[in-house]
Amino acid sequence: MDVSYILIILLLGSLATYFAGNKNAAYVALGTSVVAFIMTLVAVNQHLDGVVLDKNFLWIASPKTYFALSADGLALAMMLLTTALIPIIIFTTFGNVVTNAKAFYGLIMFMAFSMSGTFLAADGLLYYVFWELSLIPIYFIALIWGNGDAEVRKKAVIKFFIYTFAGSLFMLVAFAYLYFRTGSFLISDLSRAMLTADEQFYIFFAFFLAYAVKIPLIPFHTWQASVYQKAPAVGTMLLAGIMLKMGLYSVIRWQVQIAPLAAEKYMDLLIGISVAGVIYGSIVALRQTDLKRLLAYSSLAHVGLIAAGCYTLTADGLTGAVMQMIAHGFVIVGLFFVAEIIFRRLQTREIAQMGGIRIQSPKFTSMFLILVLASVALPGTFNFVGEFMVLYSLSQIDLIYAILGGMTIILGAYYMLRMFQNVMLGEKNATIFADVTAKEATTLVVIIGVLLFFGLYPKPLTDLIQPSIENILANINRFQPLR
Repeated sequence: MDVSYILIILLLGSLATYFAGNKNAAYVALGTSVVAFIMTLVAVNQHLDGVVLDKNFLWIASPKTYFALSADGLALAMMLLTTALIPIIIFTTFGNVVTNAKAFYGLIMFMAFSMSGTFLAADGLLYYVFWELSLIPIYFIALIWGNGDAEVRKKAVIKFFIYTFAGSLFMLVAFAYLYFRTGSFLISDLSRAMLTADEQFYIFFAFFLAYAVKIPLIPFHTWQASVYQKAPAVGTMLLAGIMLKMGLYSVIRWQVQIAPLAAEKYMDLLIGISVAGVIYGSIVALRQTDLKRLLAYSSLAHVGLIAAGCYTLTADGLTGAVMQMIAHGFVIVGLFFVAEIIFRRLQTREIAQMGGIRIQSPKFTSMFLILVLASVALPGTFNFVGEFMVLYSLSQIDLIYAILGGMTIILGAYYMLRMFQNVMLGEKNATIFADVTAKEATTLVVIIGVLLFFGLYPKPLTDLIQPSIENILANINRFQPLR
């Protein structure tokens, strides 16, 4: 099979979900998303057996644009993340009453389609189309099904849309210039283009503006906490679990390959900005009283470290960054689902109004604690693998970067364990807190199982990723050896 079949399933699933009606929409979305995940597993297996899964045919005659999809190990790793998390995210909603369910679940499936297309696209214009398409469903999901004051939510969502759309326009201009220089949008051609140092500088920072907003990196992060807080739980999971990985993935796939000289020249600045995000996100998380906002700033700190790994331009840094993208996706979805479970029972996200949950819900407490320990990269969990590789790569650049980047572990352990103590421990809360349902427990157990399995045995993923990373580094090193 070729990977376009997965996109077709997701797109048809979006349409089928909408036309299934409100009563059956959730089940159709869950079923088609599971099929997409199974097809991704088949694609990974065929890729490891040496089967070429790429798709490439002329899409637009002028400018010459190809419907080109590349299914290398890096793209397939991100597809595994996407197609595994989508059914989990959908399943988390089964305890909620969703108004206009057919539109809600149809938008989730369409977002899965557009994000998957972004990860697979090997033509710049096609990639840009998928990149922008992913904005449409999350905009409406956050706007219509979000929480809190409608006007405040509207302002937060519009700010997010304007920021991301404006940043993407710089990327579109960069692609237009690259097409003018090379006559092609294909990454295979763009990664071999002999651009001057000045050209690489402008191309690199045009891409940077798009990716820094999407990830986000400071000081382009101002939209994040408000949108994460105001979006429904599903929207927050989609944003933090998958969508921000589009920016991190694109740094490796597009930015540093096309403009390696600029990436090398400004490496210290870029790593510095990324590491600053680690420290800033951790410090701000310490001061949060709202559980979702605390998790939002925790995510900001973790993705800062991932971005630092991407900009090391080393095999360990790039591989560790990809591993951490996947690990972060699962753990942050788990944590936001925990926040949603608590909100269902207590109708609050204020940490000060929680406490004493452990006495009433021991099973939930145990699963929450495992997720907290995974978030702080306890050895034996998936997050530890990626963070260790990234920190090791930073130490190869400069030991100071590794020390500062490691602050995410120290500060993260402090604010996450303090949050756990305030939310779960203490005297029994006056509000009755029922233990997790079978559906909630199933979701958390699946997520925890992934975090523990790959924490103890990451080899299948590293074997999948490393050949692609080696090819990317070969393109990066085409001008001169990089440190």
